[in-house]
Amino acid sequence: MSGSRVSVRIPVGGAAPYEVVVGEGVDRELPGLLPGAAQVGLVHPAGLAERADAVAGTLRAAGLAVLPLEVPDGEAAKTLAVAGYCWDALGAAGFTRSDAVVGLGGGATTDLAGWVAAAWLRGVRVVHLPTTLLGMVDAAVGGKTGIDVAAGKNLVGAFHPPAGVLCDLAALATLPSADYRAGVAEVVKCGFIADPGILDVLERDGLAAPAAELVERAVRVKAAVVGRDLRESGEREYLNYGHTLAHAIEKRENFRVRHGDAVAVGLVFAAALGLAAGRLDLATADRHRTVLAALGLPVTYDGSGWPELHEAMRVDKKARGAVLRFVVLDGLARPGILPDPGPELLAEAWSAVAMDGGRAG
Repeated sequence: MSGSRVSVRIPVGGAAPYEVVVGEGVDRELPGLLPGAAQVGLVHPAGLAERADAVAGTLRAAGLAVLPLEVPDGEAAKTLAVAGYCWDALGAAGFTRSDAVVGLGGGATTDLAGWVAAAWLRGVRVVHLPTTLLGMVDAAVGGKTGIDVAAGKNLVGAFHPPAGVLCDLAALATLPSADYRAGVAEVVKCGFIADPGILDVLERDGLAAPAAELVERAVRVKAAVVGRDLRESGEREYLNYGHTLAHAIEKRENFRVRHGDAVAVGLVFAAALGLAAGRLDLATADRHRTVLAALGLPVTYDGSGWPELHEAMRVDKKARGAVLRFVVLDGLARPGILPDPGPELLAEAWSAVAMDGGRAG
């Protein structure tokens, strides 16, 4: 997890451009992203109380009033009840359109904070301070916000770009190794869809690869895409490579599985689907499994779960009516869409990840 260096600034274009700052000690830039605000709602999980106190101190030193909003850890925060608690608190404190929300935590926390900000008064500023690798390279960048409902993950939300994202690499030093490893799955995804150099680094150095380089390269991939396609009307869909099955796994597991672990399985499935459809070559498909397995990420899943997973995928955000749509590769760094794959293709892809070797029914 080493490899920090001078802060890097990565621009994200679009109608509301902003920067992702990657480095150490970058929290000091937070007040400068909130001109005109009088109050800031600081959304954070209980486990980050010490960091939240430090961030609150930085804001108060700049003359801003801080409203701490402690929320549950992980996906448990992404519920309508928790969002409602935040909105009630903002209302009681008299938050206006010029005030702001700050999301401090992992991807679930920034997803929630973004949704709270997007809906309050139909949109106030939000700044994200991601504290996990997954949050830095994926959730906090791009303006997607959302909560989970019974039907599936992230089905309620809005596109609401942040005013800025501050990635303090020092936070990764205390991240549990299993959480760091899971975050690397999203970095691997970026390597396969856009920047193969990421794969070369991970194949050479494994989990010892410089965190600063992994974060910067993955953020640049995402920034380039979302700057051109905020609302997922075109190429932004490619960022969901491996996610159709991954989200179904998370739903089946009641969100007790790490997102990155589910994505790792989803990537192997998507590669197998591309291979079965004649879109992807065998060597690149096999590379998915070897890279992920070498990193200690899962590449198989309970073979009996297919009926539930198949049903869950039907309400995936990429589905159109009754038609399933999958992101697949036509070659390394050449993503595309495979609409409505037949049952025989799905069965062949499922056999590549089914733990018991079973096939889809």
